[in-house]
Amino acid sequence: MKYNTKELEEKMKKSIVSYEENLASIRAGQANPAVLSRITFDYWGAATELTSMSDIRVADSRTLVITPYDASTLKAIEKALLASDLGITPANDGKVIRLVFPQLTEERRKELAKQVKKMGENAKVAIRNLRRAANEDAKKQKNDGNMTEDELKDSEKLIQDLTDKYVKNVDTLGAAKEKEIMTV
Repeated sequence: MKYNTKELEEKMKKSIVSYEENLASIRAGQANPAVLSRITFDYWGAATELTSMSDIRVADSRTLVITPYDASTLKAIEKALLASDLGITPANDGKVIRLVFPQLTEERRKELAKQVKKMGENAKVAIRNLRRAANEDAKKQKNDGNMTEDELKDSEKLIQDLTDKYVKNVDTLGAAKEKEIMTV
């Protein structure tokens, strides 16, 4: 009985989805509502996601307009944006908050590219950790007598092939994001 890779593949897919979400949160000089996905603010004593309490629209290629559903949250949202790692000062006109994304400097582009590489390495480490756990599980199944030596070798190859596929996927996503950052 070969190792069942369905569960392993699902976990690796989740690592890729997490990596894609992390990449989406990196601003590449253009207005993208995804950069606000991790920002929370205090709403009646509870940490609340900005995206769930406001309408976020792209006004032009470099401007986001945030319209809170509850106007009383404007100050709390502005405070959360200032405290975030966005590096953009929000403009509050009493009804909406505008975020104007400045053109990226060459230095900032390089910093963002490094950040993308680091996120990619973290995603690869997560995938490799899944591989290690799956290999250990396969060896345990062999030691328990549920798998022959040949089935173990076949299972290890299947696990490695799956790992290679997802690591390549991380590389492809990272390269695309780096290209987007460097050419904006």
